[in-house]
Amino acid sequence: MKRTTGQDRSITRNWRPATQAVRAGTWRSEMGETSEAIFATSGYTYEDAATPAARFAGEQDGMTYSRLQNPTVQMLEERIAILEGAEACRTQASGMAAMTAALLCQLSAGDHIVAARAAFGSCRWLVDSLLPRFGVEGTVIDATDNAAWEAAIRPNTKVFFFETPANPTLDIVDLEYVCGLAKAHGITTVVDNAFCTPIMQRPMDFGADVVAYSATKLMDGQGRVLAGAVCGSEEFIQDKLLPFQRNTGPNLSPFNAWVVLKGLETLHLRARQQCDNALKLGRFLEDRVPTILHPGLERHPRHALAMKQMTMPGCIFSIVLDGGREQAHAFLDALELIDLSNNIGDARSLMCHPASTTHHSVGPEARAEMGVSEGMLRLNVGLEDADDLIEDLARGLAAAGL
Repeated sequence: MKRTTGQDRSITRNWRPATQAVRAGTWRSEMGETSEAIFATSGYTYEDAATPAARFAGEQDGMTYSRLQNPTVQMLEERIAILEGAEACRTQASGMAAMTAALLCQLSAGDHIVAARAAFGSCRWLVDSLLPRFGVEGTVIDATDNAAWEAAIRPNTKVFFFETPANPTLDIVDLEYVCGLAKAHGITTVVDNAFCTPIMQRPMDFGADVVAYSATKLMDGQGRVLAGAVCGSEEFIQDKLLPFQRNTGPNLSPFNAWVVLKGLETLHLRARQQCDNALKLGRFLEDRVPTILHPGLERHPRHALAMKQMTMPGCIFSIVLDGGREQAHAFLDALELIDLSNNIGDARSLMCHPASTTHHSVGPEARAEMGVSEGMLRLNVGLEDADDLIEDLARGLAAAGL
């Protein structure tokens, strides 16, 4: 591959996803390094005074300050954009920085947002607590009810915001319907795709306008760094997101960008194996627990829709025990292999009790509305041998009296 091949969209757009995940976005310096270089610099120098003047005026391409551009970060942004099928991407310091930026960059006082009730706890906090402080009203709906989306639209509705599959209830939203409805009303759709990454699901293929990520999750996939990303049209990224990011500064560090670049190289392999493991674990648990929420299992109420939208069934699912928090904690305390952790997308299997961790901050009433019960446990399935994981889950079942 030549030095600039990875930056040439006329070439990289024709590569298949596995190749894009390894090579898209790569730019090599005059040293000819094989692995992407880490440009650990805050600023840049110029040969003459006219050069920075032209760059700041937008008349010349080039680096000015690492809050705006960094070669390592730009390589990651190009790689994610190509994988997503997006015109452009800007990375952020974390997944929640990405969600916050994707909303605040386009909403103003007097606007209205319609959001899915089932969401990561901090995403619900944005809609329920932060946006109203700035005069943005929100309506929270059951996102699986197509009619509820249309019923919630107001003349000042600017954004639809949802995640599919949802965290931790695994609700599946009809991407094609909701995105089509939004376009018909001039509403921007913002989809949190962290559970899938573009390897498993590309919301833009179904009409989504903006796709936001916690790249901390499967993109890194090994629990090493925080990172986020927002993908969209060139117009959205340049005219709405970039001014917000330039002046508020939720930027990703070059080192973290490099780590995620390395993670993307193995994303296809990791995701496929983790999904296979998750389906095997789901089939082991489905007749042993009162409720299992796994879109890859035929008993999921929207299994067919999930498999239409997703290329793999996902590596994260939840179970619900009838005995509430006491029984759920007994299950967790008996585990010997699976880590108790509130992260997801890791190569290690992780399990948590959402009501007391990831969704604690939203309060009991909101949790009940979302379907996050005291007996719910969320499982991120990793790369360990599935039979070892099954043996560990059996220990949890026994301790929980199941």
